[in-house]
Formats: sequence, structure tokens, C-alpha cells
Amino acid sequence: MEIALYIALLIIFFGSMIVIGFLCRKKATSTDGFLLGSRNVGAWLTAFAYGTSYFSAVVFVGYAGQFGHRFGIASTWIGLGNAAIGSLLAWKILGRRTRLMTRHLKTATMSDFFGKRFDSKALKIAAAIIIFVFLIPYTASLYNGLSRLFAMAFHIDFWICIVIMSVLTAIYVIAGGYMATAINDFIQGIIMVIGIVAVIVAVILTQGGWDQIFVKLADVNDPAVSSQSGVFASFFGPDVVSLFFVVILTSLGTWGLPQMVQKFYAIKDESAIVRGTIISTVFAVLVAGGCYFLGGFARVFFEAKPADGYDAVIPEMISKLSPVLIGLVIILVLSASMSTLSSLSMTSASTVTLDLIKPYSKKEMTDKKQVLWIRGLIVVFILISAVIAILQYYKNFGFIAQMMAVSWGALAGAFLAPFLYGLYSKKTTKAAVWFSYIYGVGVMLLYLAYNLWLKNYFTLPAFWASPLNLGALVMLTDLIFVPLISLFTKKPDAEKVDEMFACYERTITVAAEKVLVDDDEK
Repeated sequence: MEIALYIALLIIFFGSMIVIGFLCRKKATSTDGFLLGSRNVGAWLTAFAYGTSYFSAVVFVGYAGQFGHRFGIASTWIGLGNAAIGSLLAWKILGRRTRLMTRHLKTATMSDFFGKRFDSKALKIAAAIIIFVFLIPYTASLYNGLSRLFAMAFHIDFWICIVIMSVLTAIYVIAGGYMATAINDFIQGIIMVIGIVAVIVAVILTQGGWDQIFVKLADVNDPAVSSQSGVFASFFGPDVVSLFFVVILTSLGTWGLPQMVQKFYAIKDESAIVRGTIISTVFAVLVAGGCYFLGGFARVFFEAKPADGYDAVIPEMISKLSPVLIGLVIILVLSASMSTLSSLSMTSASTVTLDLIKPYSKKEMTDKKQVLWIRGLIVVFILISAVIAILQYYKNFGFIAQMMAVSWGALAGAFLAPFLYGLYSKKTTKAAVWFSYIYGVGVMLLYLAYNLWLKNYFTLPAFWASPLNLGALVMLTDLIFVPLISLFTKKPDAEKVDEMFACYERTITVAAEKVLVDDDEK
């Protein structure tokens, strides 16, 4: 009976996604329409597309369990940081300028932005390669959160979950492009909000209510973590420094991730930016804040590290809930995974097509042919990431597992500073951007080499052996290095840069119905 309920929910869910994909097919015939919805996407769709791309099954199943067990209820700060820095400030600082500059430069990808903004084809190619290489393991990690939930509900093999999710995501993305993805993200986002709130309430009730669950959490002591009693029930937690770096990496890091930044390319107008900022922030508070708040009670269920790893925490929390709620969680995790998968696959496929294949094609690529290439590469990208996820799960390839851990740090470390300064500063130089690429990717690859081989010869202190700490440090220090290097390297062509920044300086007359102005004001 329970399995029949789960299957019925999945059929309804998948069916609606595919129908929306085909309904949006007419809006996905051109490159601009397929990738950016013709830059005419409203506040709600853009905000939900941003939020659902941000928070995947990795957050709900993996990070919530891992950091909840590590920091206790203080892990809630990670979700609040995601809302304040990763959503509110990202929209405020990047949203408007990204929309204006990318339209002015006629760019549809982050790598093309770097190429045109800094007048360098080499920078564009290097960025495209970094994006493709590091998005694949990042995408493969999305599937891991599904395995335990599907095993618990359906008792089926992991590879079947991956195949079903991959095929159905590919269908609606290929059919309807960005608009289909945005509309589906909106529906999936609503499911995520309802699911998170319902699960939090239900889990707290299973432990006797709000007061009782906090009492149980306060009674947990782990001398290996802290000698302080009740530390896991404290909103400061056992390790404030490490918590800070987790907040920075998972929050500030979104500013340099191509699949996140490109959401701003498609915003319709000024009002969409204003409303989208509010919607996106509220969504992040509910979803990210809710996920980490739920994970903060991990020690109530597992005082020690779970034998099956941290991915076992959330499934154990929900295993005693009603079949309806478990079914809702399954749809929630699928929603989180499919929305992020669709965003990542479109980002990677468009980057390879427009920035690596098109410029070196012997024959001119028509708009129709570009869309065809992007659709084909979406299939390739999803297929590669699915195969990697299956191999990692069954063969336990350590190399792939570590690549997943460094992908976020490498992408954000390489792109955050040059993208931010590229929008705001006319003085940022090409050499500074090259440094950022090498610095961001290089540090994370050195970590990978250490974790796989070099740690057999020497041991780093725990702080420096953490990819989370390293990724956060790279981003923060790069914000200092890029302007510093720009002071001492060859300056960009002032005339070209002034022309690029002219898009910010145009005078625009706005009707009085949109802006409040008294009659005696000029």
C-alpha cells in the first residue's frame, strides 16, 4: 500500500514536469530563448530558479546531517548565512549589474562574460574548461542523497534511481529549455518549502515536542568535540571558527558559481529584481534554514558518527514518519536534485557549445544548430555525471569522491573575485583574472593531491586539511589579491572599458506611476 502511494506521487510529479517541458517548447527555438527565456523571466520564476539551483539533495541529506551532527543546533546559522549572504546580498550586489552588463556585452555564459569583459579569448576558453571539468563531479554528487531514501521506500538499487531521474530531467530540459526549467523550479520550490516545514514539525513531535527534543539534545556530550555540557543545544555550537568558514563557503561561494550567476542574465525588469530579492531570501530562510535546523537535532538520533556515514542521519530521522510524509520527502529530495541537475546541465552544455565549439567551427553555426548542439550536450553531460555517480557508489572511487568535495571551492575560488570586480571596477586587469583562475583551481587541486597521496608522507593541521576551510580562505583572500594585482599589472584599454560601463550610466526616464515624485521636484 505504501509503495503504491509513493509510485502514484512520483507519476504525478514526473508527469507534470514533462508536460510543462513540452508546453514550453515554442519558447525554446532560439539560443536566447532556450538559455535565458529571451531575458524576459519574472520575479517569482527567477527567484525560485535561483533558490532551487542553490539547494539540492546534497544540502538536505548530506550537509544537513553532517554539519548538524558536527555543530548541533548552531548549524542553523549556515542556512541563515545562505539566506543573508548567498541570496539577499547576492541579489542586491550582483543582480542589477549582471543583467545590465551581460545584455550590453551580449553574453549568455559566464565564460563569455570574462572573454568580452577582459578582451581575451584565452580567458574565455580557460573559464569554459574549468566550468565543464568541475561541474561534472558537482553534478554527480546530487545523486548520492537519493540512494538511501529510495532504498528505504522502494528497496530498489541506486542505479535505477539515477537512470529514472536523469532521463526525466533530460526530457523536460531538452524540450522546453530555460522556461520549462524555471516553471518546474517554481513548482519544485513550493514542494521543497512545504516538505521542509512539515518534516521539521513531524520530527519534533516524534521526540515529544519542542521542549523535549531540546532537552534530549542538551543531554548529549561528546568529550572528543567539547568538554562543555549541552554545547550541541547552544546556538554558538562547539566550533565557531569552523562554522564561520562553512557559512562563507556555502554562502559567498554562490557569487562565483556559473549556474547561479546566470539566473540574473534572464531577469525581466527592475521590479522583478526588487521582488525577486525578497522572494529568494524568504525561500532561502525557509529551505536552507529549515534543513540545517532539522539537521541540528542529529545527535538526538546518533550520539556518535553513524556507522553508515552522515548520509544516514536524515533518513533515520524520517524513517518513523507516516507514509504520506515519507512520500513528500521523496518528492522533496527529487525536486531539489532535479532542479539543480537541470541548471548545471544547461550551464555546462551552453558553455561548451557557445565558448568552445562555436568559435572554432569551420562552418557558421546557425541559431538552430546552436540549440541542437546544446540539447545534445545536455544529454552527454547528464550521462557522464550519472555514470560517475554509479561508479563512485558501487566501486567507492576515492578520487571521484574527493573531486566532488573540491568542485565548489575551485569554481567559486576561480570566478568570484574577477566576476564581482568585473562588474564594479574599471581597473581590474587581465593578469589579475588569470591569477584568480590559477589560485582558485590550484589550491583545491593541491588539497586533492594531499588527500589522495601526500598525506601518506606528512600530516597537515586539521584546519588546513579541510576543503571547506581552504575554499572559504581562497575566496576571501582572492577578494584582496585581485585588486592588489591589478595595481601592478598592465591596465586595460580605458576607452573599451568606458564603453562597457556606459550601460550603467545611461539616463532613463521613468513614468510617475512607477516612481513617487512631487510636482515641485525636478
